[in-house]
Amino acid sequence: MIRQVENLETTGEPMKVYVQKGRAFLLGAHEVVDIHERSGGEFSPHIEEIYPRWSDFLRWAQPFGSGAIEMGRLSSNDLGAISPAPRQVLAIGLNYVDHAAESGFTVPEFPIVFTKFQSSIVEPFGDLALTSNSVDWEVELVAVIGNGGRGISAENAWKHVAGLTIGQDYSDRDVQFRGQPPQFSLGKSFAGFAPIGPVLVTPDEFMAQEDSVVQCTIDGEIVQSSPVSDMVFGVAELIEELSAVVELLPGDVLFTGTPPGVGFARVPQRYLRKGERVRSSITGLGYMEQICR
Repeated sequence: MIRQVENLETTGEPMKVYVQKGRAFLLGAHEVVDIHERSGGEFSPHIEEIYPRWSDFLRWAQPFGSGAIEMGRLSSNDLGAISPAPRQVLAIGLNYVDHAAESGFTVPEFPIVFTKFQSSIVEPFGDLALTSNSVDWEVELVAVIGNGGRGISAENAWKHVAGLTIGQDYSDRDVQFRGQPPQFSLGKSFAGFAPIGPVLVTPDEFMAQEDSVVQCTIDGEIVQSSPVSDMVFGVAELIEELSAVVELLPGDVLFTGTPPGVGFARVPQRYLRKGERVRSSITGLGYMEQICR
């Protein structure tokens, strides 16, 4: 139910980037490339310093092509957040029709926007410290901004997206819903509540897929599974809406909303427990995992 047609004319050649031991790597068609080393120091080893030069980086990276994501060959212990220090983390609520319904709301006329604070960003594999007995899961497609700006039209929005990755919008529902009216940001910003990664895939490659499924499992049980096409507001439309107010900056992170199947909407409600393994995956983007502690 995406309301506007996404513009697929994006940035150029397909490309994949990931962060390992704090260094940015390009997953090329025939080799893994240490970006700083291969560029002779032209580009920083730190991904957050590459985003402000994203157009230059794309031109340099184009000859290397794009390789397949083989999760078994990536050392999960060493993988880092694909945008470890965004100046802004923007998030969208109720952006899947069935999630709005399970939450007791009608489909929103305009995007519901909140923030997760930057200190909640963490690597895609590791432990999740449960802050209460009401910590919930929300798998999401995440867009990372490359070329920033204000007043970006939906038609040009994809040119401002560096790539897409996976995110988990973990939420402490006790904190999120306490008080009237409730406020979202603190309950969604505990340490480790925003893992993102493991790989950043350029929009052209991701959007070329026939369809992509957003899925979350807990100890192998599927709790969320919906196609990205079920989003109410697509990425391009969200960027238009947000940039009409906020200046989007290189490396900024946009959580685009979660599909149905979250714990607080279940009868009875079901929250994460110690020892459980949460796996979040999106077609074409690999997967990430946290173990609840």
